[in-house]
Amino acid sequence: MIRRFVHIIKKQLFIRKKKLYIIRKYKYLKVRRKLTKEQKKEIQDFYLSVIGKKIPLYMHEYFYSRNGIFSKYYVPESLFFSDLLPKANDSRLIAFYTDKNFTELFFPGENIAHSVLQNINGYYYFENEPVSEEEAVFRCRDLKDVIIKPSRASKGKSVRLFSVENGITNIGGETVSQLFKEYKKNFLIQNKVHQHKDMAALNPTSLNTMRILTYRSGMEILLIYSVIRIGRLNQVIDNQSAGGLSTTINSEGKLGKFSFGNVGSDNIEQTDTGIKLEGYQIPSYDKAISFVKRLHYRLPFLNIVGWDVAIEENGEPVLIEFNVGPGLSQSAFGSGMGEHTERIIRELWPRPNTKYHV
Repeated sequence: MIRRFVHIIKKQLFIRKKKLYIIRKYKYLKVRRKLTKEQKKEIQDFYLSVIGKKIPLYMHEYFYSRNGIFSKYYVPESLFFSDLLPKANDSRLIAFYTDKNFTELFFPGENIAHSVLQNINGYYYFENEPVSEEEAVFRCRDLKDVIIKPSRASKGKSVRLFSVENGITNIGGETVSQLFKEYKKNFLIQNKVHQHKDMAALNPTSLNTMRILTYRSGMEILLIYSVIRIGRLNQVIDNQSAGGLSTTINSEGKLGKFSFGNVGSDNIEQTDTGIKLEGYQIPSYDKAISFVKRLHYRLPFLNIVGWDVAIEENGEPVLIEFNVGPGLSQSAFGSGMGEHTERIIRELWPRPNTKYHV
């Protein structure tokens, strides 16, 4: 009984935190739109029909203000993260699936960004072979254009591109040993992915990836949406939370008219390299969609997955990482889960909540 009460309190605190966060961001928007009486009714009628109760409307007002698109299908973040996602994905396994060090393990034989070195719980592995820290430092004494990143962080945190010559990195002259001590444990070093020229044209200094969100329903994998994240000039990472831009991709693999960044960087029509977004063709888009749908079947405990996919020079899609707790790119997409919103909510709502269920 006490445990259940604690879960309820945690859930309410989480919902309040999300609400305050969005309300604060709303105040900084250049345009603040209000919902009409008819729009409010349309939203509440929809949610009453699928979950049996009304919802707070601040998220609908926020996204409507950011992109000018009204949709009853926007999904409040508090509802998505506290109810829908833990009904879709088994929260008890999230910590394991979140660790990027295991990505290649889940998808043997598939085109996955390759890890040269891994630090897992303080233990080192070089090309999947267990090695001591001293041996790991020695084997990494000469590396060119590799990426180091924490294996359990998100949003591009501490992701760096670097090279090593004779044990000295080009990160302020740090030694490999010093770099490893800085990251402590649970990190990895991956080979840099050389992206397709049409992807590099959007911004050559960052690996510009697609975030593809899929949902598994029985033996069917649904494409919820796909957006592209584009880095800013001279930046290495493309995440919107780190200053990058995000715009939707239509069913033909073409970009939408506007991109969205941090609040205040909305409705941008071209990249820093001068590429006009609207109608720009993403190479091998159909291949990328088929690729992630195939991969999703290998994750039976996860029904909603966010895939970060790049396109290599040869036009083949490559998985950079996957996200088991993905947010919804509602500003760029102009909806919560698009045409599948009602179906997904109806399927998930009766299921137990693995985050709060006792």
